[in-house]
Amino acid sequence: MPSLTQTLGNESEARRVANVLQAALAAADPSEAVKRFLRLQGDRLSAGGQIYALNQIRRVLVAGMGKASQRMAAALVEILGERIDGGVVVTKSVEAGIALPSRIKIVSGAHPVPDERSLDAARRLSNLLDGASADDLVIFLISGGGSSLVTQPVEGVSLQALQTLTQSLLACGADIEEINVLRRHLDLVKGGGLLRLAWPARVLSLILSDVVGGSLRTIASGPTCEDPSTYSEALAILQRYDLIQKAPPEVISALRRGQSGELVETVKPGDPLLKRAHNVLVGSIHQAAIAACDQAKNEGFNSLVLTTCLEGEARQAGRFLASILRQMAKEGQPLSRPACVIAGGETTVSLRGNGLGGRNQELALGAVKAIASLPAVALVSLATDGEDGPTDAAGAIVTGETYQRARNLDLDVDEYLRQNNAYRFFEQAGGLLKTGPTGTNVNDLAFLFTFKKVT
Repeated sequence: MPSLTQTLGNESEARRVANVLQAALAAADPSEAVKRFLRLQGDRLSAGGQIYALNQIRRVLVAGMGKASQRMAAALVEILGERIDGGVVVTKSVEAGIALPSRIKIVSGAHPVPDERSLDAARRLSNLLDGASADDLVIFLISGGGSSLVTQPVEGVSLQALQTLTQSLLACGADIEEINVLRRHLDLVKGGGLLRLAWPARVLSLILSDVVGGSLRTIASGPTCEDPSTYSEALAILQRYDLIQKAPPEVISALRRGQSGELVETVKPGDPLLKRAHNVLVGSIHQAAIAACDQAKNEGFNSLVLTTCLEGEARQAGRFLASILRQMAKEGQPLSRPACVIAGGETTVSLRGNGLGGRNQELALGAVKAIASLPAVALVSLATDGEDGPTDAAGAIVTGETYQRARNLDLDVDEYLRQNNAYRFFEQAGGLLKTGPTGTNVNDLAFLFTFKKVT
């Protein structure tokens, strides 16, 4: 990661930091996550305590949706091989180096706002599942991004309306669970919708979490899970963010028809569909954070995982983490130099300006002034999918020198925050972290580093 060396100014420290980040990404590798939870012995496939007698199954179908689904599918093929009869895998960026058999089709959808490709992906999955019988096993591979990559709007709601609503929700600061309550009630794939499409087949879902707490109904909007939320709750969320008048009228109409019982609800607890479904959480931010912590110790850092539940406004989270880094630098608390404190989670950005960036870059920008002039420290904010917002950066790196570099370039930190323009700030001041797409997605990680003892 060349940007680490350029920003830190010390090749040895940059290498140690890079090793910590790489350890986190390796622990979140989708292929390894699948292999940890699947075992094949003869004709017996075990997954999360459930046993499937493959010699009694007519067909094994694979259906993937999410940024990590291609790598998850590759691991599944490695385990089951010719036992897989067909499949469709929907991802954001098709990885040329991850090959799948021709009987498993790889297609791309759109993220973070669905488009025609997302509609086509839903049609392909529906066609795959059409005609599934009670003797079939459908293995769903679900990961972050699936909500946008695959979409089938409810009757009366257009793709354009969903696009408009998604953009409004992303801009207003709604958290992922609130956004997904709306998605589940406006999309036939979500909120258990895939269970309806797969019925009466048996369903095994291998799920890689990209949400705080790992709630299965939130990951990709819970396409194979129960959903206790209601149309009334969906309307209340729009009311909370003053979107009732701003949302497309057809969205409001659909939600009100659902509220009155004219549209089918999402799959609720106790639904018979759930008796033939088994959901297994195969990976999350927790594994990535622990792996990073272990690697940090190997690199000579005192290390700990502070939390994997970091939420709130990104810039405020940046200031909060900066306050911890100041305490580490000045008082040696909670850890003395050299140290690495790790925080995982998912923050939000309330868009007020027209700039370019993502929540990880905005978190880093929020920390710039707070750690100004601190010697031998760094804050690194990383999106584990390698894509932070609509940019080619995974996040950003801030040191005690970043603020002075910005002043030398006449860059006003507060103005760039007002414009939500973190990418352009770090593009000039230095510090953009570019990993490229990683093929996984388990939330975000922030690293607080203090380096060698300062005299």
